[in-house]
Amino acid sequence: MSDLNFTKLSNMISVDLHHHPEAFDLELDSEGWVAVDDLLAALRSRRREWAQLCQDDLIAMMQAAGKQRYEIKEGRIRALYGHSVVDKIEKVAAEPPEMLYHGTDPAAAQIILSEGLKPMARQYVHHSTDVTTARMVGSRKSANPVILKVRALDAHRAGMLFYLGNEDIWLSDAVPPQFIEKAE
Repeated sequence: MSDLNFTKLSNMISVDLHHHPEAFDLELDSEGWVAVDDLLAALRSRRREWAQLCQDDLIAMMQAAGKQRYEIKEGRIRALYGHSVVDKIEKVAAEPPEMLYHGTDPAAAQIILSEGLKPMARQYVHHSTDVTTARMVGSRKSANPVILKVRALDAHRAGMLFYLGNEDIWLSDAVPPQFIEKAE
């Protein structure tokens, strides 16, 4: 489809797969999957210019994105992370890298250092695999984000569960403060 606005499409898919699938008669399974055809029908019904939207357009949008946020497999699509839907999306626990990073605003950093990382309005805490990504995420909340180091492997060995989001993002249920410190 020519002249497709990938940003607008991605934002709409985000609402559908991360936050409010029920608003568009979509039903995510326990791992967050929905049939590509169902998503396409929901998208086509909302925008006249998307009447011919197809799976190839979704794939082109995903390839053009800076981050891997969605996955298509066997006629189904899902968001890899960032869910705020009521029913928890099931993830498979995995051993994380030794260190992960979390970017946040200075006020939240003080709370996190004393109380730990919690998912807040999301289902999981998001961690970055590198400082650059953490700074980019944190800059959405503050012009001068604080970067926190998470000793993820130590936390994992102590019983905290971690899940792979994509090549740059890891998820966890929570991380106690003893595994978190300010990055230098």
